Amino acid sequence: MDTDLPGERISVRDAFGIDSPLVVDGFRERTEHVPDVDEAYRFNPDVTLAVLAGFAHNRRVLVQGLHGTGKSSHVEQVAARLNWPCVRVNLDGHLGRLDLVGRDAVVLREGKQVTEFREGIVPWALRGPVALVLDEYDAGRPDVLFVLQRLLEREGRFTLLDRNLVLRAHPSFRLFATANTVGLGNLTGLYHGTQRLNQGQLDRWDVVASLNYLPAADEIAIVLARVPALDDDAGRALVSAMVAVAALTRAGFRAGDVSTVMSPRTVITWAENTGIFGDPATAFRLSFVNKCDEAEHPLLAEYFQRCFGRELHPATLAATA
Repeated sequence: MDTDLPGERISVRDAFGIDSPLVVDGFRERTEHVPDVDEAYRFNPDVTLAVLAGFAHNRRVLVQGLHGTGKSSHVEQVAARLNWPCVRVNLDGHLGRLDLVGRDAVVLREGKQVTEFREGIVPWALRGPVALVLDEYDAGRPDVLFVLQRLLEREGRFTLLDRNLVLRAHPSFRLFATANTVGLGNLTGLYHGTQRLNQGQLDRWDVVASLNYLPAADEIAIVLARVPALDDDAGRALVSAMVAVAALTRAGFRAGDVSTVMSPRTVITWAENTGIFGDPATAFRLSFVNKCDEAEHPLLAEYFQRCFGRELHPATLAATA
């Protein structure tokens, strides 16, 4: 792995489209672990500056927000424009301490079985200029999260007890995390499996950024970039109505009227499925309505009627059968 320090000066205004005079350091060359640049991505200025602070000043950054807002993608797309290697690890319930730290493994050496230590993702990332992103941080098991406690300190070292070895982080190692909650657990009922986070550990994060849904114009631009077949007058009007429906579901969720919120990811799926089924009503049912409580279907049909000026009839499903 390339151990060079970042030496390329990158303008925040030019690279991220944010009105800021800041210039940050990045790498001159791309490596295999640098994410691909998504030209259609829209950066939230506040969150982008928070993530840039993590890269430029070695701050530990936690990005919190509802699903589909692009939390992990935000870190990845900043890394992509800085040519900074970036690796995502999903802290699901099956990921254990040994996956992070490493374990002994039996391997063949010159025809003989020998036992050797295979380091996990954390020691590997610590050795090089890598941005490690811990996805679904609030879904991680407590015993796994405590493994990371020392890393949350900027000068923290990582101890491999199995090898009696203490690792010092590479100067360009960076640590980020994403979460659907701010360590409060599953209060809304949307995120089963999330847990209350230890406040002593949560306090170690230097920066906590909140990423909300984008303004309607930006969300429309993203959907059109993902589904270019709709990028004409009729398509833009269609996508605008879809985004308006999504906004109503979010307002309804905040008011307690609906239990499921439509994310930008779902809007993109709805637009793609409209091209497949040829009808936005059918695509709406198959992309979102059928995920919701049946008692909420009449209200969702009302949202659709208000934005599209037509009824959402059950017959639209039968037409595709």
